[in-house]
Amino acid sequence: MTELQSSSSSRETQAPPTTQGGRAKLFGSRISIGALLAWTGILTLLALVAFGLVRAQKGPVSAGEVAPAFTLNTFDGEQINTSDLAGKVIVVNFWASWCKPCEEEAADLETAWQYYRPRGNVVFLGVDYVDTEPEALAYLEKFKITYPNGPDLRTSISQAYRIRGVPETYIIAPDGVLSGVKIGPFTSLGEIQGMIDPLLQP
Repeated sequence: MTELQSSSSSRETQAPPTTQGGRAKLFGSRISIGALLAWTGILTLLALVAFGLVRAQKGPVSAGEVAPAFTLNTFDGEQINTSDLAGKVIVVNFWASWCKPCEEEAADLETAWQYYRPRGNVVFLGVDYVDTEPEALAYLEKFKITYPNGPDLRTSISQAYRIRGVPETYIIAPDGVLSGVKIGPFTSLGEIQGMIDPLLQP
């Protein structure tokens, strides 16, 4: 009787540790998966930060580089792909309705557009940066701007050009290479023409 009680007692005392051990393994497995996900998230974040720092150190794209191609969905519902404009001079102007320096060049850009428009070989594109559509449309109306303009959706265009602010303007030669970059507002119509005219065939 003593042996039976002893054996039964032994089985009873041995069972709980087995159950607890299984729970501990399961709990430990959950911790491992959680830790793995956390580290994955941290490493991804660090990679994105590093990429951003490298891009910032590079500065904006510069003259002599191939201009990044992009598609602009205009406020008028038109879709313009710069790849389809090969052989033309393209003036890409980054602006925003909240940008006071942008206002200083707005009239000169529109005048330049009206001057070159009849030639058919110069295209002006306005890229509205981090803005709201109502404010952007009010800006375009205020300065009577008629050349194509559209929002920089998900800032994909400004990221491609690595801009640091607005206004910034990029002049693309007919061969698709950047011929000039203007950081800040143009100070006169003559300055705009001085960057475009050398690229035009006589």
